[in-house]
Amino acid sequence: MRDGLRVSLLSYDLVMAWDTELTALTERIGRSLFVRPEPRASFTDLVRGLLADVPRKNSWQLSDHVGHSTANRFEHLLDRAKWDVEVLRDQVRDYVVEYLGSPDAVLIADDTQAIKKGDRSVGVARQYCGATGQVENCQVMPMLTYASRAGHAFINRRLYLPESWAGDPDGRAVAGVPEHVAFATKPHLVIEMLEEEVAAGTPCAYLTADAGYGRDPDLRAFCHRAERPIAYVMAVPVDLPVRTLDGGGEPVGHVLDRLLALGQPLVWERRACGTGTKGIRAYDWASITVAVKDQDPAPGHAHTLLMRRSVADPGEIEFFLAHALEGTAISELIRIAGMRSKIEENNEHGKDLLGLTQYQVRKWTPWHRHVTTVMLALAFLAVTRARLTPTSPADRELGKERFAQVPPN
Repeated sequence: MRDGLRVSLLSYDLVMAWDTELTALTERIGRSLFVRPEPRASFTDLVRGLLADVPRKNSWQLSDHVGHSTANRFEHLLDRAKWDVEVLRDQVRDYVVEYLGSPDAVLIADDTQAIKKGDRSVGVARQYCGATGQVENCQVMPMLTYASRAGHAFINRRLYLPESWAGDPDGRAVAGVPEHVAFATKPHLVIEMLEEEVAAGTPCAYLTADAGYGRDPDLRAFCHRAERPIAYVMAVPVDLPVRTLDGGGEPVGHVLDRLLALGQPLVWERRACGTGTKGIRAYDWASITVAVKDQDPAPGHAHTLLMRRSVADPGEIEFFLAHALEGTAISELIRIAGMRSKIEENNEHGKDLLGLTQYQVRKWTPWHRHVTTVMLALAFLAVTRARLTPTSPADRELGKERFAQVPPN
């Protein structure tokens, strides 16, 4: 009984410490966003509501949970109140980097979707929805996760504006889309976010993403810039052209067949690349140095084609293009490829726990304010978890060693 009481007291003290840290965080950030105390109090209430066990995290149910008589305070905060949501985005990044930052961290790009019934929410259109694998009436949100050995959380976001919206002045005006916002593909929105991370000095060593981004030549070219190269390991489609010995090109999907025809079978090694919901994720991996047709790597870097074969179904092969410093170990590239699942976890937790897509706002500014506030709530959870499982001294030393290999800005 006495031991049980001691555990209960420790748990109570821990929860109270978390509550104190959350209060300090929201008050500190609130002071950088708002002059008056009323919106600061509403902001703190909103973050607390997002972290609470509320069935649907829209303004009405969150208001009811925190004790507001109406949803007016939250609706005003998200829509009409005067504050800069980009300052909040910067504060979220700084908070994540402060507690989870590492020179060998990975930036992970992916998009998530919010399925909608109507056509008035900004950016909503019938478009491919990764959550269902088919065309849906939805909004598409490219996101950027920061992941290190200590933890992972969103640090940047964009709302994809389809061409039908970008070219509709009446719809833009009703939704409050700023005049400077033009149509941009999802990979170009990721380039914009990477530019912001480079400008902010966000410490990281790699970028990873799925084939929807890895196939884009402009995103890869951005990473190949000689003045500030970015190493990456991105999935690529089977038709990505690589250069042959005669200067021509062939799809990466033909590389295996060509090597077999030349009597040069690949050596496959079974390696783990992370842990999923069903335990350790192991695949058979092979690699070969390649040259991407019409696209050279940054100075001192090389392109490597990684092939990942399913253990259960050897005919199921996925391709990854790595752009890394010459001499980088294949095991390191495999580790980076496995980090891609971290943003999937962020998408899942953001939606299921924090109401990332449960908003009832339709305009540009309220959308960015809701999503960025959810990012702060997710960052608080990630930092809290990291404090329960601190990074070992060995991991910190490994980070320092890898930092020495990263070219300066």
